[in-house]
Amino acid sequence: MDITNADATVAAIGAPADGGEQRNNLTVAQLLLEYLKLEQATTIFGIPGGAAVWIIDELKKQNTTFDFVVCRQETGAAYMAHGFAWAGGGLGVVLTTSGPAAANALSGTVNANAAGCPLLAITGEVAEKFFGMGYLQEGIDVDLDIDTIYRNAVAYSAVIASQSDAATLIEQALRVAQSQPSRAAHLSIPNDVAGTCVTGSDTTNPYTIWFPSAPSRYRTVPSSTDDAAVKLAFGDLSSATRPLIFLGNGARAALSDTDRLARFQKLVAKWALPIMTTPDAKGIFPEDHALSLRNYGITACAWPDVYMGAAPGKPSQFDALMVLGSSLGELATTVSNAQPFSQSLIPTEHFIHVDLDEGMIGRNFPITRGIVGDVGATIEALFEAATGKNPDPAPTKARLQLIAGIKATTSPFADPKSRDSENAPTHPAALMRVINETMRSRHIFIDAGNCVGWSLNNLVVGAQLEYHSALDMGPMGFGVCAVVGAKIAAPKENCLAIVGDGAFMMHAAEVSTAAAQGAGAIWVVLYDNDLAMVSQGMGGLFPPASDWTDYYALGAPDLVKVAEGFGADAVAITKDQGPSHVEKALKRAIRNADQQKKPQVIVVSIDTQPMPPYGWPQMPAPPCAPTADESEARG
Repeated sequence: MDITNADATVAAIGAPADGGEQRNNLTVAQLLLEYLKLEQATTIFGIPGGAAVWIIDELKKQNTTFDFVVCRQETGAAYMAHGFAWAGGGLGVVLTTSGPAAANALSGTVNANAAGCPLLAITGEVAEKFFGMGYLQEGIDVDLDIDTIYRNAVAYSAVIASQSDAATLIEQALRVAQSQPSRAAHLSIPNDVAGTCVTGSDTTNPYTIWFPSAPSRYRTVPSSTDDAAVKLAFGDLSSATRPLIFLGNGARAALSDTDRLARFQKLVAKWALPIMTTPDAKGIFPEDHALSLRNYGITACAWPDVYMGAAPGKPSQFDALMVLGSSLGELATTVSNAQPFSQSLIPTEHFIHVDLDEGMIGRNFPITRGIVGDVGATIEALFEAATGKNPDPAPTKARLQLIAGIKATTSPFADPKSRDSENAPTHPAALMRVINETMRSRHIFIDAGNCVGWSLNNLVVGAQLEYHSALDMGPMGFGVCAVVGAKIAAPKENCLAIVGDGAFMMHAAEVSTAAAQGAGAIWVVLYDNDLAMVSQGMGGLFPPASDWTDYYALGAPDLVKVAEGFGADAVAITKDQGPSHVEKALKRAIRNADQQKKPQVIVVSIDTQPMPPYGWPQMPAPPCAPTADESEARG
């Protein structure tokens, strides 16, 4: 490709000379990769195929710039791109061929969209001239309409139907994916269009186009808030007797700025404002901070409810709540499955909800003040509102004493004795403790299932750790794959996934992707030969629990052999081995992952009897259910 700096045709092309440069003789496939370079998104996850030949050929030609990570299945590729984006702080990209491959990538793309992860899914498509003719793996003009499926599942989807709309649609996809909140976008590119030369408006040289010099030439992000409303909200908080700040996943990006996080910590320390987070936001405010009440919601830390003064049949005693960047969905607001959307979360005076999406504000709880704004800008406005002001020392001191007293007298854990246990088989809570004590940094990925409950309640996510889950969709297998993408993005950092055996078997083949990439990801597998969250949950909902024992048994697979077959170092912690054996294995795995750059798998045969504190209710009998006498008579 020929890149020139001539300015003579800029006017004809219709773009400012200082905002970009001319490019000559680019195909649509090459143009796409130029935009990915501009976004510094040069690691792509996926599986090659016939409907994407122009793109994959160009990736091979530019392999000194692009790293095309060939995965084992397209869903896993999308999960890896997700993990890569979260650990690397940029855009995740997944590339597949058409038809079933594009459909396979859907789950991972939808999950990224729901989790607020910036991800671009690129799917190839058969040549337009064959649309509707029954061409193999067609995915547009047949019953399988990939564009329509993605359009109804993620924030943006488009088919690049011509070279003339390629730049416009690529830029729009990048705008959506990289906005705030971040989302997933999808582009379908027919094969013949991908190989077409892009033309501009200069009739004397039609293959010359203007190309932007930076992403800022075509996209920006929200960066404002309602300063006057924030000032009033700070007044609500600062005058309250028992205020509380509730951080959601929408505050993650704002507090990833280390300077802002440090200033935020000083602000809440000065005004004695305690912090709790949603499950998805666990650890974005360090949980070892004196003012952290850790996570609320599903399998919550015990401290928030004590601070709020909630009790059955009694109103909350806390008087002000500011929610920053949470939609206040079910998992964020449900402490027990018997009481979803807990009304204990409603303060007696001020309920302040800040979100970029006005549709989330007041959706599930009555508010006193709604603020549509960027969380980062809102936090900056809080700093400004507090400037020159000082708290009343008496209530501030009283709050600090209250919080310290709660922490001194109330265990944050549902079962502290089991968490401290050294008995065999390893209690899952004790397993979380060992991971906490052994892995001092950095990325921990949580899969769906019981590992969610055990980790939320028992991990303490301090400043050196980052906790990543995907609880908006909660797909099994996410953590199994995402940890590989994270390790590729952050090769010098420890990356560990806590997964169940059922989830591990869904995507265990991606261990071989890690091996092929020299990525020393670590998996800790909770092995119970069961889909335990389901069996235990059904036992709680529809007792007796014994009826569900082994109902979902997985066939007792040898996951050590599976992992070794895919190129990992693997070890089993047996039922007669306890947490001390896990600790030794994990220390060895961390060392080997770093030194040998080889995936590591630890399969822990856990105590199968305990269950996370989900608080399953018993389901009432349906009105049409037979009575005991009727059942006997029928028998």
